[in-house]
Amino acid sequence: MNSLGKYILAAAVVLGCSFVLCVKNFKAYDRTVSVKGLCEREVKATNVIWPISYSVLGNDLTNMYEEIDRKNAQIIDFLKKNGIEDSEISIAPPTMNDRNANQYSENKSPYRYNATPVITVSSDKVDLVRSCINRQIELLKLGIMMESEQYYGSKQVIYGYNALNEIKPEMIEEATKNARAAAEKFAKDSKSRIGKIKYANQGVFSVTDRDSNTPHIKIVRVVTSVEYYLK
Repeated sequence: MNSLGKYILAAAVVLGCSFVLCVKNFKAYDRTVSVKGLCEREVKATNVIWPISYSVLGNDLTNMYEEIDRKNAQIIDFLKKNGIEDSEISIAPPTMNDRNANQYSENKSPYRYNATPVITVSSDKVDLVRSCINRQIELLKLGIMMESEQYYGSKQVIYGYNALNEIKPEMIEEATKNARAAAEKFAKDSKSRIGKIKYANQGVFSVTDRDSNTPHIKIVRVVTSVEYYLK
C-alpha cells in the first residue's frame, strides 16, 4: 500500500471513531425524564365586594323613591358606624320593574312596581366587612328586608386575592425543588444521575376558594413542569 493509501485509511479510522463517539454522546443526551412539582399555599382574601340589595314595593313612584332614599341612608349609617368609609361605599340606581308592563304577566300582587336598590361595599378590610355581614340582621330590625339569596347564603359576596406577586417567587422555587426531588428519585431507581435542564415551564397560578363555606380563604396553586437530561 502506498503512502496515499495509508493516509486515507488512517483518516477513515479517525473519522469512524469520531462518528461512534458522537453517536454515543447523542444517545446519552437523548435520555430524559419529565417531572412536575406542586406547590400550594393557603392564604386569606385581601379584598371583598359586598353588594347589599333589598326590595321596595309600591304603586306610587315618588313615595317609593323617598323610601329608597331613607333606607339607603339607614344602610350607609349602619356601615359607617361599623368602620366602613365613604370611599368604600357606592350606590347604584335602583332596578325598576313594572309588573303591568308585561302583557303576559298574571300579576296578582297589590303592588305594581318593584324596585331593587343596591349599595356596594368594596374594601380591603376583609375581617371588618365580614363582621358587618354577620351583623346585618340589625338592618332587618329597621324594616330593611335583604334579598334572600344574598342574606342567607352570602352568595353574592366576592372575595379576591391580589397579593400573588408577593408569594410567586417562593412558590416557584418550592415547586421546582419538588420537581427536582421527583427527578432524583426516578434517576436513583433507574441507576442514573440527573443532568442539566432540557425544558422548564413554571406553570399557571390558580386561586380558588378553599371550600364553599369559607370563600374568604383561598388556595393558591402552581404546578411546574421540568425535563432533565439523564446521565
